[in-house]
Amino acid sequence: MNIGDKAPEVLGKDENGREIRLSDYKGKKLVLYFYPKDMTAGCTAQACNLRDHYDELKAAGYDVLGVSVQDEKSHTKFIEKNQLPFHLIADTEQLLNQAFGTWGEKSMYGRKYFGRVTSDE
Repeated sequence: MNIGDKAPEVLGKDENGREIRLSDYKGKKLVLYFYPKDMTAGCTAQACNLRDHYDELKAAGYDVLGVSVQDEKSHTKFIEKNQLPFHLIADTEQLLNQAFGTWGEKSMYGRKYFGRVTSDE
């Protein structure tokens, strides 16, 4: 996905199994952040930082959605444990990750596998 490309209309299902659509956020600015896994140290720090600044983001007209490949049950626990005020999309089939180019082949110690890729671009 490149700057200016339109995101998919159906973003996925949230922690409650409710379908999240891009049109649900029409006229709003949306922070869509991708992270590898619920309950890990780095991902928890990232989510809690967004939580701690959520009121500022909302005041500036932004809404926040997190995306990972974990299922709804895992997201529910993550939200409850960290008191997150925003929804998390369960992208269990990696459709949204693939659309945004955050899912692909990785390599560690010569072993190839698929997972969430990061970019600094």
